[in-house]
Amino acid sequence: MSLLRIAWRSIQQRALASALTAFTVGLGVALVVAVLVIHGVIDQSFRRGSQGYDLIIGAKGSPLQLVLNTVFHLSQPIETIPYTYLEEFTLGRFAPAVEVAIPVCTGHDYRGFSVVATVPDAFERLTYLDGREYAFAEGANFRSENYFDAVIGSTVAKRLRMKLGDTFTPVATVGEPGGEEGHEAFTVVGILQHTGTPNDRALFVNLEGFYRCEAHQHGASFEEKVLAGEGLESPGEPDAKPESGEMHAEHGDHDSDADEHEHAHEHDHESHRALSAILLVTDIDRQPQLAMSLPTVVNDEAVAQAVMPSRVIAELFDGIVGNVQLLLLVLAVMVVVVAGVGILVSIYNSMNDRRHEIAVIRALGARRTTVMSIILVESILLSLGGGVLGVLIGHGLTGLLAPTIAEQTGVLVSPFSFQWAELILVPGLIVLATLVGYLPALSAYRTDVAKALASTP
Repeated sequence: MSLLRIAWRSIQQRALASALTAFTVGLGVALVVAVLVIHGVIDQSFRRGSQGYDLIIGAKGSPLQLVLNTVFHLSQPIETIPYTYLEEFTLGRFAPAVEVAIPVCTGHDYRGFSVVATVPDAFERLTYLDGREYAFAEGANFRSENYFDAVIGSTVAKRLRMKLGDTFTPVATVGEPGGEEGHEAFTVVGILQHTGTPNDRALFVNLEGFYRCEAHQHGASFEEKVLAGEGLESPGEPDAKPESGEMHAEHGDHDSDADEHEHAHEHDHESHRALSAILLVTDIDRQPQLAMSLPTVVNDEAVAQAVMPSRVIAELFDGIVGNVQLLLLVLAVMVVVVAGVGILVSIYNSMNDRRHEIAVIRALGARRTTVMSIILVESILLSLGGGVLGVLIGHGLTGLLAPTIAEQTGVLVSPFSFQWAELILVPGLIVLATLVGYLPALSAYRTDVAKALASTP
């Protein structure tokens, strides 16, 4: 009979004690698996959440706060940068090195979810998760000319039970004590498919419509119009045209002057607008030197800062979140070690009842090392059995919590998400079982055959 079968028979003889011991190991392993899987998925989601763009241009301040606000829709915006600064990346000196520049305004929310003002290109020219293109579960992207249209994330649609045609009014979280007053209602025209990124938990409105809300029209250009007696036309609408005769009397048929005046007025109107951030996709193939030096040039100037979100997120996880994961992992491993001590106690306590059995095996010709090996194999079987049970429990628990995690955080967690670190569990459990099984195995090795047989009637 092989050592494995003998050890298995011994486990069967103490089925209840063995099952409880293996279950204790399984709980510890399940905790390790849950920590590894959930942290791995969240880490991957955070690191890949900003892959659609290379740089974030924002006001001077904390790079981490800028990334949290712009990428993850958390925290508050630092300050604002002039809207006209966008032209530096679309028409100005940085344009040759920029492929896509997406303006963004934050600082508003709706029922606990961030409202982000942007342009249609945010979903047409940006990608997510290794180059995937945005798709819509329902409806379509908003258009530039439809000022008060909006797109919402899948989590928002599910949690708030919103559908196409619903309207909502953004509420200012900073800078506008009036709350909803002065804001226009936006209409949902599109619902994004689930992306597993923070965008699932946000509402996106047309940037032009955002600026045209009355609450955003009290800048200097608005006041100047009032003082100049130009009336209170709707934001962005051209001023009332004078009569034909008056126009000829004042301007002498100089249409070009009128066009220049209109362009100047539009530029003045834009000069009083502000942005929370600009998302950039650099074109390193066309202008590699300019693209690589762009962050340094922007940071050296007083207007804004350029942040690489991937680097900031890596520093956040490696410096802070990584330490938290390590702490949780250490605690989980300690639980497994305690469970391993339980194996030691269980087998060692059974040694008094097994001395006659060991003596009989020895009397039949088994060597001391053979008896010792049987005890070690038994310990390893209990440990590995508990490990398999723990892996199943850990992944099963992850699957049960996946809907809640997705709903609360927008992160997709699959019960089949496997982390390579789990492979360490097998040799780790064998080493642990060998260590904790050594003491009872040594006790079996030292068993006096004659005394054990004589003491048993």
